[in-house]
Amino acid sequence: MRLWVSLLLAAISTATAGATVKSLLFPSETSTSYVDLSPLKSLTLSAFTLCMRVATEVQVGSPVWKVLKVVSLSRLSFYLSGDGVYFSVPELGALETHVCFTWDSQSGATAVYLDGRKSLTKIYKKVHVVRAGGKVLLGQDPDNFLGDFDAQQSFVGEMYDVNLWDSALSPSEIRDLASGRQVQRANVIDWATVQVQSHGEVQSATANKQ
Repeated sequence: MRLWVSLLLAAISTATAGATVKSLLFPSETSTSYVDLSPLKSLTLSAFTLCMRVATEVQVGSPVWKVLKVVSLSRLSFYLSGDGVYFSVPELGALETHVCFTWDSQSGATAVYLDGRKSLTKIYKKVHVVRAGGKVLLGQDPDNFLGDFDAQQSFVGEMYDVNLWDSALSPSEIRDLASGRQVQRANVIDWATVQVQSHGEVQSATANKQ
């Protein structure tokens, strides 16, 4: 089971307008439950910050971007292409945790934050660029470009407040985010306005847009 936010390059994203998703519940392991998010701009990225709030009780490995994987509840890994970079962290659990990853291509600096607390910095994929095109999936780890999901690699739990910026936010901005303070709006995925399409058993709480 994995906690995936998966980025598929050169695919087409579909979306459902008219509602703001407040939270997403993935109730069980399946190969059919996932969510599409529609990015606000091209996914050409030379730096980014990915944040979300997550709760899960699964005790074996989990996904949140093919970029982000929970190998175990106390080990997070981060993938752009090829080998990933790993961080040992306090265990995730049923209590909500604010999780962020930051990465900057110019320096390769990569870090994970849990509830505003920063890990050590690791150097990863210096001068790499995430290419344009594609879509963002929540809840599954696609084994190839077209899908082929594996139930044992699906996310089980709740996630919301998923935001993606095309820059590496500062530690103070991420601390503010974790505590619910206002910072610059996410400019690639903005949870307050994002359009989504749910598949399979995913349940969501929604409210009409203003």
